[in-house]
Amino acid sequence: MIARLSLRIAALTYLAGLLLIPIGLVFWRTFEHGFGPAWAAVSTPDARHAFWLTLEIAAIAVPANTLFGVVCALAIVRWRFPGKGVLNAVVDLPLALSPVVVGLSLFLLYGRGSWLSGLPWQILFALPSMVLATIFVSLPFVVREVVPVLREIGTEQEEAGVTLGANAWQVFHRVTFPAIRWAVAYGVVLTTARALGEFGAVSVVSGRIAGKTSTLTLRVQEQWESFDVTGAYAASVVLMLVAIGTLVALSVFKPKEEMR
Repeated sequence: MIARLSLRIAALTYLAGLLLIPIGLVFWRTFEHGFGPAWAAVSTPDARHAFWLTLEIAAIAVPANTLFGVVCALAIVRWRFPGKGVLNAVVDLPLALSPVVVGLSLFLLYGRGSWLSGLPWQILFALPSMVLATIFVSLPFVVREVVPVLREIGTEQEEAGVTLGANAWQVFHRVTFPAIRWAVAYGVVLTTARALGEFGAVSVVSGRIAGKTSTLTLRVQEQWESFDVTGAYAASVVLMLVAIGTLVALSVFKPKEEMR
């Protein structure tokens, strides 16, 4: 009993030191001079643009990675094809590769003098390159949440659906997806958090133009380097509130589904 209690205390102390105290300090430093300065910092035109640009990038990257993640997980677990092992390994590449390297790769691929530099639309220092960088770094999360669940549920129910005359879409819609929906949801939450917080790759390809290609994460650094401490902390709080809101929405929605 004492050992179990000590273990819990040690775990809570570790989490408090690593997460709760730093986050609490950010909130305290943001509002230590009142709500007015913090609101003024996040309500400027550049700050509003950074906020909406961050949400726009996430709104593109998260659905794209969700669709890819579900299809890729099905391919890894359910299908047999040449190169399956390579695909399974490549999916984890963004977890091992530095985001700065990802940004540099995109820069070399689409930059001046490259074989893709002649495209009729601008990629670098614009929204497309920022979306591509965000998609790449947040690619694995849905896949890695769905794969173990697919392996656990097996294929018996899907085979029964086929036996009863259901086509591939009906089997997925009525059998497979209900079994993996919470794995997909958790993958979406992780992907959203990664997309909102991405800095390294986006920093390289965005050009960091205030009011045009500056996201909230980039704005935090810009405000900090310009000695606008309140602005940096306020932007950080906005990012945290969006992430916390995503987690709360998931936790509120889940019990309603489980009671049905």
